[in-house]
Amino acid sequence: MTPRAQQRNPWAWIPSLYFAEGVPYVIVMTVSVIMYKRLDISNTEIALYTSWLYLPWVIKPLWSPLVDIVKTKRAWIVAMQLLVGAGLAGVALTLPADNFLRWSLAFLWLLAFSSATHDIAADGFYMLGLTQHQQAWFVGVRSTFYRLAMITGQGLLVMLAGAIETWSGDVTLAWVMTFYVLAGLFLMFSLYHQLVLPRPAGDMPRAAGGSRKLLSEFLETFASFFRKDHVVAALAFLLLFRFAEAQLAKMAAPFLLDSAAQGGLALSTSQVGFVYGTVGVAMLTLGGILGGLSAARHGLKFWLWWMVAAINLPNAVYIFLSFVQPESYWVVSLAVAVEQFGYGFGFTAYMLYMIYFSRGEHETAHFAICTGFMALGMMLPGMFSGWLQELIGYRAFFTWVMLATIPSFIVAALIPLSRNFGRKEAG
Repeated sequence: MTPRAQQRNPWAWIPSLYFAEGVPYVIVMTVSVIMYKRLDISNTEIALYTSWLYLPWVIKPLWSPLVDIVKTKRAWIVAMQLLVGAGLAGVALTLPADNFLRWSLAFLWLLAFSSATHDIAADGFYMLGLTQHQQAWFVGVRSTFYRLAMITGQGLLVMLAGAIETWSGDVTLAWVMTFYVLAGLFLMFSLYHQLVLPRPAGDMPRAAGGSRKLLSEFLETFASFFRKDHVVAALAFLLLFRFAEAQLAKMAAPFLLDSAAQGGLALSTSQVGFVYGTVGVAMLTLGGILGGLSAARHGLKFWLWWMVAAINLPNAVYIFLSFVQPESYWVVSLAVAVEQFGYGFGFTAYMLYMIYFSRGEHETAHFAICTGFMALGMMLPGMFSGWLQELIGYRAFFTWVMLATIPSFIVAALIPLSRNFGRKEAG
């Protein structure tokens, strides 16, 4: 590495790169639910259409070889950030239209595919742009700024939309302005990263003549995943461990926003942004940290059942909220904090098992396939959750969610684990 551009200080680009990776995901998965709810879209449509938006993350391993064959990962990052900005601007442009749902969803699809492709390029570039020592040192930094993106998306941006809504009295205008702000942010990200991203020597497209070999290797890598021992139990775990959480995640924000007459808690947009984007994310992060430390000390096998209980049993707070419908905002915040802490602690088991099952040859590619099944496990249950909620009401729905935790316990019992796994990986 001789040019100064190849020796760029990682602090100049890693925080902004992973912040830019996190924002589109939280916009597509979470903020869109709140936006459509405020725009009077039914829970059935919200859950169905926004769950479909998981699809790019489900299938992104299928087009990941293109990021190796065509152009550099640096070029992909800059281009995808421009496309993300275009998608955000497209949402803002179409929201005032009569048929805004159709067209805004089209732009959210553009946003989702661009974001999933950006994930592939950014994670690959991280490996190329840093030494092995730097990769280990900055892993905490990238995770921190990804979490900050979650806080910004679920918290600050929703609170901004709520503030504009209160000021203007126009819900549509509030979300139009919020999405235009985001579009401008990603234009700046694209320009900034064009200037500051290093140009590592290894960031080169594969030769065109090698594309056939690359395809052959890709197919073999994919096939070898399904030849692994206990693959059926592993797939059941990946698809069903979050069966209840996938349904709860789509209906939690609509429940908080709906009026008391509809069975909800009648919170404002800004209040939902605060409770999920600040309190919720903080407790989610704390639970994740404690989960990692616990697994590092005693191993995943020791903590597995505690983590299965942690990710599922706190869902009962929504039964309490739906029956009591407390007027105290702090009671609601405490309930969400308990649920999110449990989710953060319990999700550690899921992440560590994906690492465990991916071990061996092609572990990076196999981990990517696991994340695809993880997204599928969130997409499918989420699609029918809104229809079910509107059919039976919030109280019965949250009771059903508790019953839907049973598959999580069953699949956890089916997976084989070595006694000490997790100590080294989580530590």
